[in-house]
Amino acid sequence: MRHTPEAIMLFAAGFGTRMGTLTKDRPKPLLSVGGKTLLDHTLDLAQAVSPQKIVVNAHYHHIQIEAHLAHKDVAVSVESPDILETGGGLRHALPLLGEGPVFTSNTDAVWRGPNPFELLKSAWKPESMDALLLCVPKKHAVGHVRSGDFLLDADGKLTRGPGQIYTGVQILKTHGLSEISETAFSLNLLWDRMLENDRLFGLTYPGSWCDVGSPEGIALAETMLEAHDV
Repeated sequence: MRHTPEAIMLFAAGFGTRMGTLTKDRPKPLLSVGGKTLLDHTLDLAQAVSPQKIVVNAHYHHIQIEAHLAHKDVAVSVESPDILETGGGLRHALPLLGEGPVFTSNTDAVWRGPNPFELLKSAWKPESMDALLLCVPKKHAVGHVRSGDFLLDADGKLTRGPGQIYTGVQILKTHGLSEISETAFSLNLLWDRMLENDRLFGLTYPGSWCDVGSPEGIALAETMLEAHDV
């Protein structure tokens, strides 16, 4: 079994309800930010680290996701009839991803700074970590209004609390998914088990990150990207 991540799972199955009417007829990952879809913003970063496999899950308006990716070297894992959440969706896609640790990433954010996948890959230590989550200090989290998710100690070990914000990108060992009985479930269930064993770690992102979770987030992301281009 490989110990370094060579496959990437991109989560694109959600309903995007906070986007209101913008997602009435299309999935949130296909909304445009700065002339490029949210999905393509994340896909470009993923492809830059040359993974062996990229898988995108889809449920809401999944036919549009499939059509958008039809000419790209990307597999689509359709969840039907029900959406499976992050944990169930990842487990459903494992036959496409293969064995060993994988990257996972949300597709509703944009970045200003180094490639998040490259940073995680450089810091990954499979002998001591079951997951490595990329986090960002609140002052560098554009458009994010909720409190932080995790506290990082000096060694990078995580505990839950109002500290840094999880960016939605991580490296994760997947073997624990088979031990969860639910069909649809959050990856938080797997993280909780890792926390109990001191195997959940975090890494601080040195750039800026914009959460595009609402219509207002689109304008904030475009402003952030324009500032980067100057």
